[in-house]
Formats: sequence, C-alpha cells, structure tokens
Amino acid sequence: MTRPFDTPLIEVRDLRRTFTNGTVAVEVLKGVSLRIEPGEFVAIMGASGSGKTTLMNILGCLDKPTSGEYLFEGRNVATLDRDELATLRSRAFGFVFQQYNLLPGATALENVEVPAVYAGKPPAERKARAAELLTALGLGERLDHRPTQLSGGQQQRVSIARALMNGGRVILADEPTGALDTRSGREVLQLLADLNAEGHTVILITHDPEVAAAARRRIQIVDGMIVSDEGEKTIAASPVPAPDAGEPPLLTASEIAEATKMAFRSLRSNVFRTLLTLLGIVIGVGAVIAMLALGDGAKQEVVQRIEAMGANLLLIRPGAPNVRGSGSIATLVPEDALAIAELPNVAAAVPEVNGAVTIRYGGNDYQTSVTATSADYPVARDWEMASGVFFTRDDVRRYVPVVALGQTVVRSLFVPGEDAVGKYVLINNTPFLVVGTMSEKGATSWGSDMDDIAFVPLTTGSLRLFGQRYLRSITVEVRDQSRMEETEQAIQALLIARHRAEDFRIRNMASIMETVSETQNTLTILLGSIAAISLLVGGIGVMNIMLVTVTERTREIGIRMATGARTVHIMLQFMTEALVVCGIGGLLGVVGGLGTAWLVQYFGSPVAYSPWPVLLAFGSAFMTGLLFGLMPARKAAYLDPVKALAAD
Repeated sequence: MTRPFDTPLIEVRDLRRTFTNGTVAVEVLKGVSLRIEPGEFVAIMGASGSGKTTLMNILGCLDKPTSGEYLFEGRNVATLDRDELATLRSRAFGFVFQQYNLLPGATALENVEVPAVYAGKPPAERKARAAELLTALGLGERLDHRPTQLSGGQQQRVSIARALMNGGRVILADEPTGALDTRSGREVLQLLADLNAEGHTVILITHDPEVAAAARRRIQIVDGMIVSDEGEKTIAASPVPAPDAGEPPLLTASEIAEATKMAFRSLRSNVFRTLLTLLGIVIGVGAVIAMLALGDGAKQEVVQRIEAMGANLLLIRPGAPNVRGSGSIATLVPEDALAIAELPNVAAAVPEVNGAVTIRYGGNDYQTSVTATSADYPVARDWEMASGVFFTRDDVRRYVPVVALGQTVVRSLFVPGEDAVGKYVLINNTPFLVVGTMSEKGATSWGSDMDDIAFVPLTTGSLRLFGQRYLRSITVEVRDQSRMEETEQAIQALLIARHRAEDFRIRNMASIMETVSETQNTLTILLGSIAAISLLVGGIGVMNIMLVTVTERTREIGIRMATGARTVHIMLQFMTEALVVCGIGGLLGVVGGLGTAWLVQYFGSPVAYSPWPVLLAFGSAFMTGLLFGLMPARKAAYLDPVKALAAD
C-alpha cells in the first residue's frame, strides 16, 4: 500500500559540501536535492569519489553541509548542536558499515547494546533486546563471541542488530556487502529487504549496480550531482514509529557503570602499559604517605621528649642574655630559687648544680653526672620513682648524704635483679645511701641518655661534691601555663632587682616546644612536597598515556559517536579510564606507603600513623585523574565523527 506524504522523512535542498586542504578547496557535493519518504528502500549509487559517502554522512548527521538545507521530518538539522545531532542519531539512525566497525574488545551482545547505553536504557532491558535481535538474525549461539571469533557475514549481522537496537527508523548501509563473499552478501541484502518490509527506511550506499538492484529506488550520483532517480517512490504501510521525544538525561547510573566496565576492559587490553602508568601514581601516593608518616613520627617523638622534661617549665641559667656562658658563672644562688618560689603562679623553683663524678659500688666504678637539687625536682620534672623514695626537704636542710639513681647507673653498678635501695655507694669517695631509683626516662631530643644521672640534696652536693654554692640553673614549674609569659616577666624583674643586673637567661620550654614543632611541620611539608612532585609526574604520565590512547582508539570514538554517544558520554568514558588508573594506583600506593612506613618503624625509626595523610594522598591521586584526564577526554569528545570513523 502506498500513500502520499506531505512532509517527507528526509529532504535535502541544494546541498553542497566543500572540503578545504590548505589553500585548495574541493567541492564534493554540488547542489544535491532529494526527498526520501518513510519506509522507502533507496540505493544511492556512484563510483568512488562521486560524493555518495559524503551524502550519507550528512544524511546520518555525522557531517554538516557547507550550504543548502537538510530537513529531517521538517526540522532543519543545521539548527542542531553537537549533542542534539548525537541524540537524533541515537533515536533515528542505525549504521551498517562495510568494515562492520564493531568494538574489538566487546562481545556480540555488548556491541549491540552500545546504542541503548547512550539512550539511557536500563541494563536488563537492553540486554534482553540485544539478545532478541541477535537471535532473530541467527546469532543466538554467538552472543558471547568477540568480533575476531565471528565470520564476516556474522559480524555484519551484529552490525545490523546494533543498527536496530534503538528502533532503527532509518538504516544507513554503506557498502554493506563490500567485505563479504557472494553468499553472505546476498544474505545481508535479503536482511535489509526484510527490514524494509517491516517498515524501516533503508538507504543503501553502493558502487555496484547489482547490489543497488535490491532497492526499490535507485539514485545515481556522479561528480557530486544526482544524474538519475529511478524506481518506485513509495512509503511503507506501517513505517517504524518515532521514539518518544524528550530531553535525554545528562547521565544515568547505568551509563556510569558501563563506562567503568569499559574502562577496566580497556586497561586489561594493554596490561603492561597500564602497569607502567600505574607506577608513577603508586610511587607518588606511597611517597606522600611514607614521608608524612616519618615526618609526623619525628615531630611526635621530639614533642614527647620535650614534654617529658616538662612543657610548663621556665629554665633560668647564669650569664647575660647576649653572652654565651656555662653553669660555672657565679650569678645564681639558692636564695634566688627561694625568692622565685614565693612569686604568684610559681608551683616550685628547683635549684640545680651538677658535675661529672665517679660512683663506686663493690668492685664497679662508673662515671656519670650528679645533679644536686631540691626535693621538688621529681614533681617539677614529672619524673616518677621506680623504687624507694626521693630525698626529702629535711634531707636537704640537714645535709644528709643520700642519693637517687637513674636506671642507666643502676644497670651499670648492680647485677640484674639486685635491689639498689638501701645500699651504700661511693661518690668521689664519699659514701651515700641509695634511697630510691628513678623510672625509665629515655633519651633527650638531642640524643643524650636522661637515665645516666644521680640526684643528691643541693646542700650535700654543694658542700661535699662540688665545693661551691653557685647554681648551674633554676627550673621553675608554672601552675597556669597560659600565664607563662607573665610569670617569666615577674621572675626577670625579681632577679634584676636582686642582682642589680641582668646576668641570667630565661628559657621558656613551651616556646621551645612550639619552635621545634613548627620546624618539624616545615620539614614534614618539605618531605610531602617532594613526594607530591612524584605524584605530579605520575599525573603527567597518565595524561600522556591517555592522549596516546585517544589516538589509538580514534575509530572506536567514531563508532560510539555514530551510535549516539554525546559529548558527555565520550568525556565520561575517558575520564573514567583516567580515574580508574589513578584510583587503582592510589590504592596500591596507600598499601605501599603504609608498608614502607611499617618497615622503617620495624628498624627503629619513629613513625606516626594517621588517616589524614592516607585520605590526602588518595584524594590527590583521584584529583590527578580528574585534572590530567580532562585534556585527553576533551580531545576525544570533540573529534570529528567522520574523520574518527575513517581513522585506521
């Protein structure tokens, strides 16, 4: 049954297409005008270079004319932007190419699904539809076969099924039998005739008159102009209806999932190159985590050592502020400590005199240092006793010869398990009773052993060991650490009044700790920056590989565009691949960085574990994928579909 149709499905008016190569312009189409009704089977014939393929590309919205009008269902295609053209291709056209143009890494079922992916159809629906089409075309047993496992005729059937996936109102077949043997060619032509009988509009591009004879209408094109238009110009009784119109969704969850799946497939196709690309990200992320863990560990240890000495302390030493001096300078005396102890916010003022001595027990001699101090020393220094007691204020007042030993001294003089408390030792040949042993304190931030020491009453040490009353230092414990500056100023004013000169120096342990902490932070940032450079280099490597990938997969990009992929779909595909590379590299880098930090810790270096460096490093890897994947993705998304399909 035939009937007139006022608004043709396709109408072109005075269509011209000129290609420019440098300064040379070649006009391929020279004023082509034609109308194609719904349900027609049209063959466009012409020799190579006649312009028939260019005309097909324009009819399929892969290319645009230089001038003239192309109306699809009365709508001027020239008014459509890049994405609107892609949407029109998705809803109206199905392409069947001479070289099949199937995705090599995908199965027959997955190849047929591609147009439905870009149309936003749910996975279950598109899989069922693809399986139904392939089964109807005699490939029900080949759903999981890849193109290389199929014959030429079978590949062309897959291509036809793909063209029908979204309805295939218009099937554009460009030399569909050109790469087939005679039998397979006849089968493909019969399939196209059957589809036309079902209401599909079929436009067959061929140079072969025998192939063109399968069509009801034959248009001859020579040198870019139509020279003949013969045959039956009819429309189908029940043409394939147009799909429901409407704005396509920007992206669906299934499209993102499909892009991720394709990304993994692409990376698996070249495992060695993928591993090399991952390596830069792995090294960068691992270095960031390991460096920050080492830096934070060193900082934490230094701060702990300073805190162990007391963060709420003021250390007063003899000698003018601008003169380097030692404890032998005769400026500080015990009475200064007593006066300082009376000031507000002072919990204790501990005088100290120390010097090197030899301690003997039995037949063992050991050289160490002795600090002569007050009974408040353990409280001010936050140093607990391991056994026994520290000497008392009464011991200081009465010049009692008693001593408290550090653990290093105990280990050097006594056999393991022997209790030192209650024993007598000789200090510079003067007998002292051991009244207690100090708890383990460890090393200072500059590496000296804090446990290699002995403590005696200030009076006893000054009289019997050192023969002097001048102090090496006064340690002041402050009650309220927030008022340390105020207390420091009060001490300074008191001592200047007592000495009538500023012959002392005051050091604030809190400010020292703050300075050390800031220094360590700077070093940590420096280490992290060096590691971040590795991550940056890795990101550049990702971008380089992705640009190479775009070049290698140009035809694949053209296939996706021909099947309805919009700009956002192509960008999503390549951005996803960059993110997958960086994500996997980030995970491996996290494992490697934590493993390196553990190994360093195992060999004795301080390490501090924190979730923030891990999150920072992995987040940086993810952002690297976004930033360095953007340029290759944009390059891919804005390729010319015709040039992309023609790429080798």
